Amino acid sequence: MEASAGELAPSGAVPTVAVVGFPNVGKSTLVNRLAGGREAVVHSEAGVTRDRKRVRCEWNGREFDLLDTGGIDLDDESEMAADIQRQARLGMAEADVVVLVVNGQAGLRTGDTDLARELRNSPVPVIVAVNKSDRPEDEFAAAEFHALGLGDPTAVSATHGIGTGDLLDRVTAALGDRPARVEESDSVRVAMIGRPNVGKSSLVNRILGDDRVIVSPIAGTTRDTIDTEIEVDGRKVTLVDTAGLRRRSKVAGSVDHYAQLRSERAIERADVAIIVCDAHEGVRSEDLKVGEVAMRAGCATMIVMNKWDITEADIDDTRARVARKLRLRPEVVTCSAKTGRNVAGLISRAVALADRAAQRIPTPQLNRFLSEVQTTTPPPSRRGRRLKLLYGAQTGVSPPHFAVQVNDRRLIVRDWAYHLENRLRDQWGLDGVPLVIDYIPRKGRGADD
Repeated sequence: MEASAGELAPSGAVPTVAVVGFPNVGKSTLVNRLAGGREAVVHSEAGVTRDRKRVRCEWNGREFDLLDTGGIDLDDESEMAADIQRQARLGMAEADVVVLVVNGQAGLRTGDTDLARELRNSPVPVIVAVNKSDRPEDEFAAAEFHALGLGDPTAVSATHGIGTGDLLDRVTAALGDRPARVEESDSVRVAMIGRPNVGKSSLVNRILGDDRVIVSPIAGTTRDTIDTEIEVDGRKVTLVDTAGLRRRSKVAGSVDHYAQLRSERAIERADVAIIVCDAHEGVRSEDLKVGEVAMRAGCATMIVMNKWDITEADIDDTRARVARKLRLRPEVVTCSAKTGRNVAGLISRAVALADRAAQRIPTPQLNRFLSEVQTTTPPPSRRGRRLKLLYGAQTGVSPPHFAVQVNDRRLIVRDWAYHLENRLRDQWGLDGVPLVIDYIPRKGRGADD
C-alpha cells in the first residue's frame, strides 16, 4: 500500500518523518514504497544512501515529509561512515517522528540494539518497522524486536507493500494534530545558541518580556526547541531558543548529543545566529566552533557577552581574537540578562544584520570598488604576471554571493582573497556575514591582456 507523493514544499511547512536504520535493511525501498515512487537510489550494496533525501507524502489527508537517511553502522570507524552517521543524526534531530527500520530476515542484531539504545533517549516518538516480512509467518518473528524497548514493532514488506498501510497509520497517529506552517518571507529567524549555563535562556526570557509584542508561541518544529514569533520595530521575528543545550542526561552524552544536533539544525534554518557567551569566561574554543558552523551554513552571526560589565578594552581584545579565528568577523555585543542592560536593542541589531546579509550591491558600484581595491592594494603576481579583477557581479544574497572574472585564477592566493573579503565587509557593513566569492577565469583571451 502506498501514500501519494507530490512536489516538495518548503522545509518546515509540514512535519518530518526520519527513516533510519542499519545499512542495507531496505530503508530506501521502504521510503519509495511509502511515497509511491522510486525517489531514492536502491541498491544491494550497503551504504548507497549517504545524504538525507526528502520526499513529500500524504496519507488519509495528512501531509508529511519522509526523510531517507544513510545507514548507521556504529562499528564502522571510517571517515565516510562518520559523515553518513552525522547526516543521519541531523535527520533524526530534525524529525517529528522517527521510523527505525530493521531486517526481519536477519533477526535482531547488535547494530539494531546499539541504535535502539540511542533512540530510546529521543524526545520524539520512535516506531520500529520490521522490513522483509514477506510471509505470513514473518509477522510472528517480528515479535523478537520487542527486545529493542521501543514499543510494538510493525511487520512490513517494502518489496511487496505488506503492512505499509498499518505503518502509515502509526506514523500519522504519532504526528498528532501538528499544523502545517509556512513562514513569511519577510520574517527573520534568529537562533539563540550557547553552551550550558551562559545565561541564554535568561536572555531569551528578558527579550520576550522587554516591551515586545508576542504574536504566537509555536510548539517547536524540533521537540524542546521552541520557536516564538515576536514583533520588533514592525518586523516579524521568529526567535529560536535551543533550550536542549542546557540539559543533561543520566545516560552519558545522549541528550547533549541530540541537543547539539538541534543546535546545528537551528543554525541551518536561521538568518542570524546569536552566540551567547559568559563574559567571565570569554569566548572559548567551543563558541568559535559554533561560529564556524554558522559560517559554513551561510548564517550571519553575532556574539553576545553576557553577565559582566565588560570594558571597551576587553571588547576590543575579544573582537581581535574572534577576527583572528573567524573570517566573518562577527559583531561583539555586551549585555546583562539579569539587569536588562543593552538587551532592548539586541534583536533590532540581529534584524539589521539579516537585512545587510540580504542587500544587493549595484554592479557599477561593485566594479568601482574592485578597481579601487586593485589600485590601493595591488593583487599578487607570479613570474611577472599579476592577478587582474576584470569584472564582478553579485549573484545571490543571504549570504551574499559574488562572481568575479579574473585573468588567471591560478594567481589567487588565500591571504589576498581574505583581504578582498574584509574590504567588502568594511565597504558595505558586512561584519558577521559569510561571503561567497567565485573567481571565474576569462575565456578566449590571453592571460595578460
